[in-house]
Amino acid sequence: MTRRVALVTGAGSGIGRAVALALAQADYAVVLAGRRLAALEEVASEAGPSCLALAADVTEVESVNALFSRTAQVFGRLDLLFNNAGTGAASWPLEDVPLAQWRSTIDTNLTGAFLCTQAAFRLMKIQQPRGGRIINNGSISASTPRPQMVAYTASNHAITGLTKSASLEGRRYGIACGQIDIGNTATAMASPLAHCALQADLSVKPEPTFDVRHVAEAVVYMAGLPLEANVLFMTVMATQMPFVGRG
Repeated sequence: MTRRVALVTGAGSGIGRAVALALAQADYAVVLAGRRLAALEEVASEAGPSCLALAADVTEVESVNALFSRTAQVFGRLDLLFNNAGTGAASWPLEDVPLAQWRSTIDTNLTGAFLCTQAAFRLMKIQQPRGGRIINNGSISASTPRPQMVAYTASNHAITGLTKSASLEGRRYGIACGQIDIGNTATAMASPLAHCALQADLSVKPEPTFDVRHVAEAVVYMAGLPLEANVLFMTVMATQMPFVGRG
């Protein structure tokens, strides 16, 4: 392989799809991972022949291990992991959040990223040349929460801890780790915000969004840095959204 190899989780739609296509355009071989194989194959057909669609559930360790094993088998190495797979959560007052929703959100948003980071470390530390890059998709909620979104907020706050730990422990292996926190992309997951976003005072207001291609461009920039340089944290957001000073 002469091309750099990237693995994108949650690549079948939204941010994952946009990033996967941008990486393919930047001459990466891209592994597209997600639960819905048909959606991944559709993205792969658009991205080109250097892309591989693999069904995987990031919350299941066996599925994650199989995903990374297949990546190594086909491409021989991994240069970039974009931990993007995630889920939103229905709005609930903190005291009423169903335990099943809490567990599902934490499992997908946090445990999934952790398991993929583990598998990436194991591969990147032994491949030649050694090292690689991991980019975690966080959220502006990692630092400034919306009301009635405790599970989502907690999972993304924990992603920041995962990013810092991976950045620290990856040094010895030439593994760089950074995080992109995104606010209000015009994707299906965030589309309700354009009509009825719950504010800190519990009023409901529409909020501006921005084109997901700008997120993809930011990730390609972060990915393209030499391993001796790293964007540890980047925030990309709709300029007019009520984030700075929220609350």
